[in-house]
Amino acid sequence: MTEQKKILRALAGETLPTPPIWMMRQAGRYLPEYRATRAQAGDFLSLCYNSDLAAEVTLQPIRRYGFDAAILFADILLLPQALGVDLWFETGEGPRMSTTTTANELAALKDKDAIHETLNPIYDTVKILSRELPKDTTLIGFAGAPWTVATYMVAGRGTKDQGPAHALKSENRAVFQGIIDLLTDSTIEYLSKQIEAGAEVVKLFDSWAGSLKGQDFDDFALTPTKKIIAALKNRHPGIPVIAFPREAGDRYIGFAKATGADCVAVDNSVTAEWVAEHVQVDGCVQGNLASSHMVTGGQALIDETQRIVKALSKGPHIFNLGHGITPDADPENVRLMIDTVRSAN
Repeated sequence: MTEQKKILRALAGETLPTPPIWMMRQAGRYLPEYRATRAQAGDFLSLCYNSDLAAEVTLQPIRRYGFDAAILFADILLLPQALGVDLWFETGEGPRMSTTTTANELAALKDKDAIHETLNPIYDTVKILSRELPKDTTLIGFAGAPWTVATYMVAGRGTKDQGPAHALKSENRAVFQGIIDLLTDSTIEYLSKQIEAGAEVVKLFDSWAGSLKGQDFDDFALTPTKKIIAALKNRHPGIPVIAFPREAGDRYIGFAKATGADCVAVDNSVTAEWVAEHVQVDGCVQGNLASSHMVTGGQALIDETQRIVKALSKGPHIFNLGHGITPDADPENVRLMIDTVRSAN
């Protein structure tokens, strides 16, 4: 049965008549059933660490829409929390963290092998999902890529320009490299445990890769991704990895070959036609409908969905958004998108 799962076939390089489909943040605030479960959990972090409820919200969009994959419900900042960073969420403002900006603060963090005590509930969620998902639905695990997670650790919050992280890597590159190295090694352990628990694919979200230029992109986006993928494939031969260096622009070109990724996810700042010409030539691509269409819907959603499917139809393609679905999205527009993808050919 595993060999027949559409997403695994696409990740292996097969061009399918109809692309498999899933959606970033598909378990989330746009769904009324998610909001009800989150209220039951009490708060966001409690939901992440409650294995039964986290599995439930992961399953909700599969029940509602029949996506070809489910992605583990968790958060990229659970890993730094497991390393000893204080983490909390301010209502309406997002995550807040204790900062890591000095050699002493870096030295005070835990070792990569100490993360599992905190993260065991996440692995339990994966185990539940591997039992309860439909047999034709692929289970995707994930982590934040080191650069993106580091930007939060340095700033103590999300920032529009990742300025604090850029400043630290300029002012004290040794400390910043130490943060990247710790996150790289810890991410290998974290994703390896997810795979052992039942994840069939893993994805690295480098949401802020686009703010890295030149050598910095090589040092802090490409190199850590390459190291993580090589280690995972050494431990788990055949495990497919999706890399998402969001807004990488021209640096999407050759990223799969340079890192060993089986698929490169692309955002909607590049066109599907450009992706077909420059990125899909190296293998599977994922993307890249603008998430705003999930709010506005209508004929524009249909037209753009059909255009993307057509543009990427000559190579392996997993249909997805170019960014996560937003809380103001209409669930009916998700249904329209899926129906359009599945009737496009």
